[in-house]
Amino acid sequence: MKLLLDQGLPRSAAKLLCEAGMDAVHTCESSLATATDQEILKAAREQGRVVVMLDADFHALMALSGAAGLSVIRIRVEGLRAKPMAELIKTVLTQCSEDLARGALVSVTEDQIRVHRLPVGK
Repeated sequence: MKLLLDQGLPRSAAKLLCEAGMDAVHTCESSLATATDQEILKAAREQGRVVVMLDADFHALMALSGAAGLSVIRIRVEGLRAKPMAELIKTVLTQCSEDLARGALVSVTEDQIRVHRLPVGK
């Protein structure tokens, strides 16, 4: 699964995921360093990437637009450094890969992973 890590995540988490054999890029390492949320979603869709981020903006955009086919993972655990962040992302991918492949909003807290298939409300 291809990943696009948003600006709020540690850059080195993408490197650690790549070292683990995953295709992960950070927005700061691409032409998306100053992109809007809409531009990041567009790039993720075009590149077939799952967006991994910290804020709720992407979930709201996708739910309101009725989007389908694109997936976003929202990490709701604060203060994670690169290594624990990469491990958490790998756990989410292991548990939610089927949903993410079809289009889903995944929300991750310290004690649970919630999945909402897209489009929301359908």
